[in-house]
This record gives sequence, C-alpha cells and structure tokens, in this order.
Amino acid sequence: MRPILFAALIASTLAVTAPVLAQEASSTPRDFCADRPGKGTPTCVLDQGRWQVELGLFYAARQTDGATRTETWDAGDLFVRYGLTGLTELQLGLTTWNRERTTDRVTGDRDTAEGVGDLSIGLRHSLKNPDGSGLSVAISGFVTAPTGARAVRADGFEGGIILPVSIPLSDEWSLSLSPEVDWVSDADGDGRHAAYTMVAGVGRGFGQWDLGAELWISRDDDPVEATTQSTFDLAAIWSPPSLPDTQLDFGLDFGLNDDSPDVEFGVGVARRF
Repeated sequence: MRPILFAALIASTLAVTAPVLAQEASSTPRDFCADRPGKGTPTCVLDQGRWQVELGLFYAARQTDGATRTETWDAGDLFVRYGLTGLTELQLGLTTWNRERTTDRVTGDRDTAEGVGDLSIGLRHSLKNPDGSGLSVAISGFVTAPTGARAVRADGFEGGIILPVSIPLSDEWSLSLSPEVDWVSDADGDGRHAAYTMVAGVGRGFGQWDLGAELWISRDDDPVEATTQSTFDLAAIWSPPSLPDTQLDFGLDFGLNDDSPDVEFGVGVARRF
C-alpha cells in the first residue's frame, strides 16, 4: 500500500499543477544538469525526449565506533533519466555491485555482504523553472523494489518524496534545499517506519569547474534504534570543453557525529543524449 500512496500523491500533484504550469518545449536545449555528485536533489528536469545516464564509477565509505568498523564499496551506481514532457522526467536507479564488510574490533571477526543493489523507479516534476534557473522548485517521488541480492537488499518495498528548491543568492552563488520524507524497512525486518532528511548546499561555477558544499542531516526513527546522521560534503565537477553534455565529478564527505560514516569518497560521470 505504501508505494501506491506515493504514486497516487505524485499523480495528483501532476494533475493539479500541469494545467497551470504547462509550457512548450524549447527548441534550445536546457543547460546540462546532473543529480551527481551531491546528496541533494536538483530542481532541473530534462527536455522532452532527452536521455541522461549518470554512473558512479567508484564509492567507498568507512565508519568506526567502539565495537566495530564498517567499510562499504560500490561500483556501477547507475542512474538513468528520461524527459517525458517539458516538466516531468522518469528516473531509474540501480547499484550493480555493492559490498559491505563489518569487522569486530575486539575479536577481529569479519562479516561481508555483497551483490547487486535494489532497483528504484521515480518521477520528478517541475513546479517552477524546469531548467533550474532563478527560483526553481520541483517535487520528486520514488519507490525502491527489493530486487537486489539477498545479503544487501531491503526487506520490502520502500519509497520517499522530495521537494527540492533552488534559490539564487547572487549572479555567482546559489542555495539548494532538499527536504525529504522516506518510508523504510525496520532494522529487524518486521514493519516500516519514517525517516527524514534535509540537505542544504551552496555552489558556484569557476569556468569549466563547479564547486559546492552541502550539509546533510538524516533522522531515522527505527523502532529498534533511532539514529541521526550528519555529514559535511564537498563536491567538484569538471565539464570538458569539447563535450558540453558531459561531466566528471568527485565527492568527499566527512561525518559530523558517531552515527555517520567517518569519511566517504566517490567518483562518477554523467552524459546527456
């Protein structure tokens, strides 16, 4: 029932806003805009009929507490976007390989889980300025199906809703906000609970480079053990001058409390077709 509720909310939003916000697709392509590499969600929507493929080449994270050390590696984090209309895009996501190793710091015992991740399906609909310029607002919803390997998949369908907002601060700087509410599986696999996330970021361009910083905070109300995670994230994006629809990106994140990964690092690419 939860995925149906998420889908119904997105559908009702489209029905209400589409007559008011309908726009003709522009003959001039919008500026290139990718979801990578930050944790925030952009407000931009692809032009109708355009494809964009975003691929996490490598991701690694480490988290240490008094009892355990957890190391995570991902490769082939695939995110595909398609412009359904000038205001709405379809999104598909899949991590092709994931590995998590937990080490008992007292005994040295290790527990490793690896395999293909879950499949996610989502929609993003622009409420204002679908190219992401000026004051821009969108709504995004997704459902994740437990299709991954048994050791790494969720214990059932999960989903979430995001309301990204982009606010220009000056000709060079912009502020982005991504409030999010998710419905996720309990740690013991028996039931579902809510999780809440906020991402606030600033960024600006420097020629072929774009630099940004984000503050990420996430509250997970798991009935087994509620946690609050927080990280400070840095991102760098390089746009090759000979390839206007391509980027190479780097992300480096630092944990701000004991519940968060100590450090995260990722490299990826994105290409629009």
